[in-house]
Amino acid sequence: MPHVTPQKRISVSLAVWLQMMRGRAYRLLRMRSWFPHVPLALVVGLAGLTQLLLTSGSMRRLIARTAGGDSIVSSVAGGLDLPGIRGVPQEAIGALLLIVGVGLLWRSRLAWVLALLLTLATVILELSPLSSASRSLIFFSVLLLVLLLLFRRSFDRASLATGTLFALTGILSALGYGVLGSYVLGAGFNPKIHNFIEAIYFAVVTMSTVGYGDITPRTPEARLFTVSLIVLGLAVFATSLTAIVGPVIDSRMAKFLQPKRKKMQRASHIIVTGDGPLASSAVKALTARGLHATAIWLTRRTPETQEPADLIVGDASDTEVLHSAHVEQARAILALSDDDSYNAFVILAAKEMNPGVRTVAAVSNVGHASRVARVHPDVVLALPLIGGELLAMALSGAEVKADELLDQLLKLS
Repeated sequence: MPHVTPQKRISVSLAVWLQMMRGRAYRLLRMRSWFPHVPLALVVGLAGLTQLLLTSGSMRRLIARTAGGDSIVSSVAGGLDLPGIRGVPQEAIGALLLIVGVGLLWRSRLAWVLALLLTLATVILELSPLSSASRSLIFFSVLLLVLLLLFRRSFDRASLATGTLFALTGILSALGYGVLGSYVLGAGFNPKIHNFIEAIYFAVVTMSTVGYGDITPRTPEARLFTVSLIVLGLAVFATSLTAIVGPVIDSRMAKFLQPKRKKMQRASHIIVTGDGPLASSAVKALTARGLHATAIWLTRRTPETQEPADLIVGDASDTEVLHSAHVEQARAILALSDDDSYNAFVILAAKEMNPGVRTVAAVSNVGHASRVARVHPDVVLALPLIGGELLAMALSGAEVKADELLDQLLKLS
């Protein structure tokens, strides 16, 4: 063994640390853990807070005027530009946007649907005579609507708890819209709607599509409002039912159709990190040879993708994820991702938790081989070099024994 001076040890450690910092910054910029749901949730919350600040007290003034006997219903028929009701819908939507923003942090699909509907309603209201919103505020709302549509695939999580919470939020929002609209436009109905009890009755009957016919719209404004309430009620109820019942049915069907997985007993196993072709082939080859392979993927694939029997989804360079994979009892860890820096971090974390574990690091770029070697893996698997060597052996007529070459390289038998 060549003598390694303390100065060289320090320089190597510093180089490894710098490489680790660059890789961590790179992974942060890739934003897999917080983009786009966190910034989008903040933007939605900001939109809701803006609505509340610009229309603060509109609902309170409306209730105060009603309690004081001021006839809002009779004056609405003369026009929509009323100070008494200006800003009330925006204020309600602003409060709901703040609640929905929390659901976006969880990547909730239902929260995304509600945010989209509320933002669309905000744009419509800001363009209506009821609003005096500036062009910059309208542009902000339109931009938020575009962002929600652009990142729609990032919100795909559904659970019973979040589904129930935001389903109730959607139902209450639609009901509030129906009560407020039917009360304000009460003069346009036959008989006229004079109080909140009649408004609640009409809203519930209309949203449920029962339609007893005892209260009917007779003006164009009232008829358009009734149509919008029916469409909104159907959409909210259908979405809420899917959000609540869907996860329950999916879990029951999964338990019925899929075989029950037994709890994995990980001991003297091999951990394979990465979800590319090389990692998938390694898991299949190790399993075929009777070895227990635990796969770690950064993200879960599509439902059509066949998953390994023992799969953990997470960042393999995170010590908590490696602990859940029982790296302390593992015999080897194969870092086979397409990202050379990520493979180096996996080896560093694994050696920190289990200094005796055997490590293999794949290198996609030959120029990175010397850098990856600084984390001292037992084997640096430089695929371009191995492919070139095998090609030279085949063209020169030498006998190529792939199984023996692989066993000798990994030294896992």
